[in-house]
Amino acid sequence: MNIVFLDADTIGSDIDLSSFEKLGNVTIYGFSTPDEMRGRITDADVIILNKMQANAYTLEKAARLKLICVTATGTNNLDKDYLKQRDIAWRNVAGYSTECVAQHTFAMLFYLLEKLPYYDNYVKSDAYVNNTTFTHFANIFHEINGMTWGIIGLGAIGQRVAQIASLFGCRVIYYSTSGSHNHEQYKRVSFEELLSQSDIVSVHAPLTDHTEGLLNRAAFQQMKKNAIFLNLGRGAIVVEQDLADALEAGELQAAGLDVLCEEPMCAGNPLRSIKDSTRLFITPHIAWAGAETRQRLMQTIWQQVDTFFHSP
Repeated sequence: MNIVFLDADTIGSDIDLSSFEKLGNVTIYGFSTPDEMRGRITDADVIILNKMQANAYTLEKAARLKLICVTATGTNNLDKDYLKQRDIAWRNVAGYSTECVAQHTFAMLFYLLEKLPYYDNYVKSDAYVNNTTFTHFANIFHEINGMTWGIIGLGAIGQRVAQIASLFGCRVIYYSTSGSHNHEQYKRVSFEELLSQSDIVSVHAPLTDHTEGLLNRAAFQQMKKNAIFLNLGRGAIVVEQDLADALEAGELQAAGLDVLCEEPMCAGNPLRSIKDSTRLFITPHIAWAGAETRQRLMQTIWQQVDTFFHSP
């Protein structure tokens, strides 16, 4: 069989893909445009992609195609009606990044909560060299113990964050974006209650009709002025201009984002103007991308391909 990777740069050059050669002939492209994709998959039995669109235009010439594997959980880039019409199977991967995203959630929180960029700069500026006392805590921070942590989206990642937050002594509450999720260990509240009660708000929800634009100016104005907001769900859950305005107006303490509405970040993103890292911390969609996480992801993809073609 012929296996084609269309955007392998999204996996990382440190991940060894040589095991796929046991399954068939492998061709690897770091990145593909839609037009390039059309020409690169004419003889493919399997294509492996992350963000590439799989639809009537891009798949038109793929006469042999039997399976599409998505190196992610989300599949909004697949035209499933067209795939069904062509009898092309698809697979995605769920649950592979739970530990890594939860880890990154807390990395972002502590960076903002303890004002770490301020203290790092204080020492590196040599101000500490000339200090008269052994300590310096001019930029006040607080203990996480006793805080209320509000989680938007209590799926696998949200639940893992809730478990860890509880160990730190937080009171955990959550808002069900579907309106149907109930968890016996954590208190479910309304969206308005979560915003008004929480010292920390983190988003771990998928992008749906219910969540798109959920965090807007009205929502930020309902939050505590000392609240920290974290988005590790999907960028479009947040109205970025409204978040920028809320931060500039001091309507919340700080925000940490791993996802944006447009990725890579566009030049016109309103958040670019905020340079104070104690108020805004943005990482380039890396919460899922620990080395072990990506290796686990590709091992699952390998197994999916092998099972599809070789299981009885």
